[in-house]
Amino acid sequence: MKRYREKGQSLSGDIMLEAVQNAIATNEVNASMGIICATPTAGSAGTLPGILAVITKQLNLDRDAQIRFLFCAAAFGMVVANDAMIAGATGGCQAEVGSASAMGAAAAVESAGGTPQQSSEAFAMAMSNLLGLVCDPVAGLVEVPCVKRNVIGSVNALTSADMALAGLISKIPADEVIGAMKSIGENLPSTLRETGLGGLAATPTGIALKMQIFGQDLSIEK
Repeated sequence: MKRYREKGQSLSGDIMLEAVQNAIATNEVNASMGIICATPTAGSAGTLPGILAVITKQLNLDRDAQIRFLFCAAAFGMVVANDAMIAGATGGCQAEVGSASAMGAAAAVESAGGTPQQSSEAFAMAMSNLLGLVCDPVAGLVEVPCVKRNVIGSVNALTSADMALAGLISKIPADEVIGAMKSIGENLPSTLRETGLGGLAATPTGIALKMQIFGQDLSIEK
């Protein structure tokens, strides 16, 4: 991705691709057993760094401003954790990457000088965009498709932040979006909640990868 960026011929622009690059990098550190900060979970840990790397450069954020970004994101995350869930095992990937994306959108707005209400609007839009996202890690490992979903989380957050700063609003308030996410998560079947038994994990290629890694077919009985 870095080499592709350097060509200067991207379709989505260098700012977005820098977010992509940093989101992937963080998750690959996690996948290789490196040290990361779960924000809010290890599986969604690339989303906030993807956002923060971009706005640090774009808005010339100093260290204190970066810390405020993290505190703002954490405050929104605490609301989600207390009122719904942040784990894929209980709510699907919407609860992990969806929450991380919404947290990052709200914090990005705050860093850009937006109002608390605009942060709330960005949060609501970002989470709404990822409602229903299932958790289906191939072979039960937090790598495929998790790494690239963090990319979507970062990009979704940045566009949601821009929409909020432009004055767009979410017709459904943030608290109600969180409630909807909780309800959807509770209704997802167990095969789509981090068990590695449904979705992409249950495809022929997903099962083949699982067998390649573990040496046996651990898929659902047909």
